Amino acid sequence: MKSIKFIYVLLPILFLSLVTSSCSKDDDDNPIILSEVDGLIKIQELTNSTHTIELFNKEGNFYTGYNSVSIRLKNNASDLYVEDASFSWMPMMQMPTMQHSCPRSAISKVSGKNTVFEGYIIYQMTNTDGSGWSLTIDYTVDGIDYTMADTIVVRQNNNQNVTSFMGSDATRYIIARIQPNTPIIGINDLMVSVHKMENMMTFPVAENYTITLDPRMPGMGNHSSPNNTDLNYSSSDEMYHGDLSLTMTGYWVLNLKLMNANDEVLKGEDVTDENNQSSLYLELEF
Repeated sequence: MKSIKFIYVLLPILFLSLVTSSCSKDDDDNPIILSEVDGLIKIQELTNSTHTIELFNKEGNFYTGYNSVSIRLKNNASDLYVEDASFSWMPMMQMPTMQHSCPRSAISKVSGKNTVFEGYIIYQMTNTDGSGWSLTIDYTVDGIDYTMADTIVVRQNNNQNVTSFMGSDATRYIIARIQPNTPIIGINDLMVSVHKMENMMTFPVAENYTITLDPRMPGMGNHSSPNNTDLNYSSSDEMYHGDLSLTMTGYWVLNLKLMNANDEVLKGEDVTDENNQSSLYLELEF
């Protein structure tokens, strides 16, 4: 009889455990799923009748310039995150008389994570109130195509970390600073992206150019710094890399020249006693 009573006592406990487990549909209760977005802040959600897309980055906002974006896709019916999907996206800026897109990468699964995908978008401009941009995401799950779209807010960065210009070859280029995010006094890894504007919707990576670098401090006599190196293209990540020497904290102008494979200057000038700043430049302050 004792054993029977024990079973009667145990069964409700087991039943309660099973019910509790089966009702924990929301992956936000799963510490493993939560850890996949550790250090990231949700920017926004996009929703249709079937799914919700969550957009994350480290700031919790979109800004002009380079934006690394992490994406998760949730099934609205089950509250479970989708682990196998393919994505494409189209950011769109609505102007008074026209519309255009901007440089963006493909979206791929993050290595070592189950539910997170990532890519980048480079917003070359925004309205003063952050309006004007929308984002459409097309995606496929289990062979079925879906889409969702919404307006987004793109805030103006305090410094010029992206520039759009017409080169002497009649091609429009967009250059954006990616690194350093947290500059230091000393040698910094400088990484920038360069894209061509093929048309209003297409911005392929510009390969095999050279970017000369001359950093200056306008508030300190426009002095430069030693041990800088020009930026060269890397096919491994499709970015441009060089060494940026910062000798003190403050406001820096990164004077640039964009050179083609024939060493022809497409944009920018040398800094001289008569010319304090190149017409092609990025800004950095720390």
